[in-house]
Amino acid sequence: MTKILVTGATGFIGQALCAALAAGGGDSIRISVRRAVAAHSNAVIPVVVGEIDAKTDWTEAVQAVDVVIHLAARVHVMRDDESEPLVEFRKINVDSTMNLARQAARAGVRRFIFISTIKVNGEYTLPECPFTAEDMPAPVDAYAVSKYEAEQALFELAGTTAMELVIIRPSLVYGPGVKANFYNMMRWLDKQIPLPLGAIDNRRSLLAVDNLVDLIIICTRHPAANGIFLAADGEDMSTTQLLHRVAEALGKTALLMPVPMWILTAIAKLFNKTAAIQRLCCSLQVDIGKTQRVLGWTPPVSVDDALAKTAQDYIKHRRC
Repeated sequence: MTKILVTGATGFIGQALCAALAAGGGDSIRISVRRAVAAHSNAVIPVVVGEIDAKTDWTEAVQAVDVVIHLAARVHVMRDDESEPLVEFRKINVDSTMNLARQAARAGVRRFIFISTIKVNGEYTLPECPFTAEDMPAPVDAYAVSKYEAEQALFELAGTTAMELVIIRPSLVYGPGVKANFYNMMRWLDKQIPLPLGAIDNRRSLLAVDNLVDLIIICTRHPAANGIFLAADGEDMSTTQLLHRVAEALGKTALLMPVPMWILTAIAKLFNKTAAIQRLCCSLQVDIGKTQRVLGWTPPVSVDDALAKTAQDYIKHRRC
């Protein structure tokens, strides 16, 4: 039986992961919580650690634990009001991560799984030049920089201890309960709002939360799980194709106008939305070849099945 500690268990990915671990049986699962809560089941046991920061005492949480899965983080913020966002990201994503990792190593934890981000590789890819695990990192924003700094510090720690380190860099994760941009996209399509995105010829890699969960679980036990692994569904598509497929999953028709890219760029520049248009129109492809080769992993859920599941959850819980 593998004893696993999960941080960030109440988040979007954490909830899906804990549900899958509990359903699989055979593992002892602990989750870190800020304050005392009732256990949801005998399979998932909450351990109170208080606020997660550089001073958190993880003694009880990591005692006799084999694997730590560290999901807790200060996530990417589209409109960050902090005057020094990198400082704030470092507090949680670097300092608190290393505090946990050091205590885990001292407690004899065998493996530390850190969920990073593909943004460590960079923001965009050139056509037919996907990111690989061997690429030189090129983080741009404060969130990605903090994740990369955490990776570097973790590798340094792993080099001086017996604790194995797994870094997973997922592409954009979607699935039931997804929020932010992906949720907004579903809402626009559901409301039949015309969008000027009918002629976007880019390539984007996405990642269904069920596929990420499957990979994380494999990394808890696979003997070769050590180092950096990129994660994606293995099927890339353009933004235009994605909109059509999400609309179909919602039972709608995507109302897309084929506005040329140069016009979109000009309008975006006029309204100071260049970054938003780049996220929609530029390519970001991920090569999962190493992950498949080393871990024998194939994403178990197809894009269409994952989109259907995501759409069904949106329809069930949508707000007017």
